[in-house]
Amino acid sequence: MNNSANVGGAASGISQIPELRKRILFTIFILAVYRLGSHVPTPGIDTAALGAFFEKASGTIFGVFNLFSGGALKRFSIFALGIMPYISSSIIIQLLTIVLPSLERLSKEGEIGRKKITQFTRYGTIVLCVLQSYFIAKGLESMRGPDGSSVVIDPGMAFRVMTVLTLTTGTTFIMWLGEQITERGIGNGISLIIFAGIACNLPSGFMNSVKLLKSGQITAFAAVMVLVVMVLAIAFIIFMERAQRRIPVQYAKRVVGRKMYGGQSSHLPLKLNSAGVIPPIFASSIILFPATIAQYIDHPIFRELKNIMMSRSLVYNLFYVSLIIFFTYFYTAVTFNPVDVAENLKKHGGFIPGIRPGKSTSDYIDAVLTKITLAGALYIAGVCVLPEIMTTRFKVPFYFGGTSLLILIGVALDTVSQIEAYLVTRHYDGFIKNARLRGRRG
Repeated sequence: MNNSANVGGAASGISQIPELRKRILFTIFILAVYRLGSHVPTPGIDTAALGAFFEKASGTIFGVFNLFSGGALKRFSIFALGIMPYISSSIIIQLLTIVLPSLERLSKEGEIGRKKITQFTRYGTIVLCVLQSYFIAKGLESMRGPDGSSVVIDPGMAFRVMTVLTLTTGTTFIMWLGEQITERGIGNGISLIIFAGIACNLPSGFMNSVKLLKSGQITAFAAVMVLVVMVLAIAFIIFMERAQRRIPVQYAKRVVGRKMYGGQSSHLPLKLNSAGVIPPIFASSIILFPATIAQYIDHPIFRELKNIMMSRSLVYNLFYVSLIIFFTYFYTAVTFNPVDVAENLKKHGGFIPGIRPGKSTSDYIDAVLTKITLAGALYIAGVCVLPEIMTTRFKVPFYFGGTSLLILIGVALDTVSQIEAYLVTRHYDGFIKNARLRGRRG
């Protein structure tokens, strides 16, 4: 009953706030533009031959990029590169911020520094797009369909230049769309674009499951088991994404003039999964890269490597889990600095009860973060490996991978949280305005 009341109240709140309604409609419009553009083909490509190639490459790195581009890479549309170059550029800039003191100082300069770093990220995205699109164009010229037909209709330098210009412009436009959603819509634009790319594959996955059920290739028991596991996985992901460790924080009392400040109790929330979906994305890319290269090298060692990676064996799963755990710790260390948090607490007169301010506080936060990050890493690894186990061990088709579920649920929760925060802010603004009016009349 409470949940129904909350949903009904949120819906009525959205309908009563014109600005929020406009933001949501604007977000939906931008996502529709993105999905429309993902069906516009790049010139000079035999889409039928390319589609047949991707049917064979579903378990390689091409399949991963095709997933996050919403099938645009398989169709080789103008959005074929998707938003991945922007994500890669953002991660590179974050790593350089740790290494280069000039970028570290820039990141601490507030809004001006943030805009500068965003500008560097855009430049890096364009550079990566040019490099990736050029090598993709060269690779396409050597690709053949199952019938031996060339994927590229007219190979040559003209095709490469056209491909570089088209794909770079497409990704730049997607980047602009994401920024528009963030500024004028609701939610994180880049995350919502990835969300839309993955969500568009859900109807086809559902229809494929229905076809297999009707044809008798899977039993009704297997279909029910997939449905139950999926519901439990969604509930588990929601619970873990909401989970956090709250460290109590006490603020000392201080007198400024005739007023007394502080003396309040609060908490420092540490999310169980601070790295989000970045670890499985990186792990999938790295673990499938050797398998992709092995397809083009005819050597016994590479053939064995390809068989191990493509068979989803125990070795593959262990390697995959190890990479996820590594990248979870790595990305958490990049995005969260306990020393800065401890300094900010000390600057504002806050302290953790029983812990001395300064280095002792940062060490304590780092120790707590290390423990909960292990739990978060194991949770991510378990969700990502579960579909593979169901597919290989129990012979049950599971079209919705663990990484896809993590992204879909994580982005949905973040967007709903922003809508709720917007509603609360607007309601508080209304209370404040009413209070001011009453104050003026009095």
